[in-house]
Amino acid sequence: MSVNDVIKKSILESDMYNQAISMSTLFTIAVDLIIALLMGLVIYAVYKKFFSGVIFSRSYAITLVGMTVLTCMVTLAISTNIIISLGMVGALSIVRYRTAIKEPLDLLYMFWAITTGITVGASMYILAAAGAVIVIFMIAIFGRKNHKSDVYILIIHYTNDEIGDNIIRALGKVKYTIKSKTLRKDECELTIQVTCKSDNMIFTEKIRSLEFVTDLTLVQYNGEYHG
Repeated sequence: MSVNDVIKKSILESDMYNQAISMSTLFTIAVDLIIALLMGLVIYAVYKKFFSGVIFSRSYAITLVGMTVLTCMVTLAISTNIIISLGMVGALSIVRYRTAIKEPLDLLYMFWAITTGITVGASMYILAAAGAVIVIFMIAIFGRKNHKSDVYILIIHYTNDEIGDNIIRALGKVKYTIKSKTLRKDECELTIQVTCKSDNMIFTEKIRSLEFVTDLTLVQYNGEYHG
């Protein structure tokens, strides 16, 4: 018997092909989808609790739940019907996702949702639970914020280049790194990364009181700086 004959026989004898679904199959599908939904809600809760970006995106968090359930559904369809599995491979191969991921850690949550949906769809509940425990433990350990000090980006505009040294002296014992200095015709812009406690902002008043300083901007820094 050739390979083509084996495939044809498996298709014709498939319960899904004949639209005959047993009660055990329906029970398995229902259990897998419910567990996928619960695991998606766990991922949603973890993402919301440990989010450390600038703006929390609720739509992205809800997408993680839907992605878990839909991936589980796709896995169930592929595992029960060879015709659908071949169609899924062809359909998904032409899909292109254009949404930019701003936070690198969001990729972890996205792949966590996808792999959870796959493992739950394959009824590998222990593997899905073990993976969730490991990921949550890793996020809790490495995703904790350092409350001792925060990182800020300090942007200063001034009209006299000679007071640059006075600005540095005004920082005092604050840990700093000069990121960039832009010289324009009538104005200078100095960008400094500073590390300090949120209740230790005295240096901002000292810098603002300097002569020739026009304005000062202090922004909390969460991502990577390229410059």
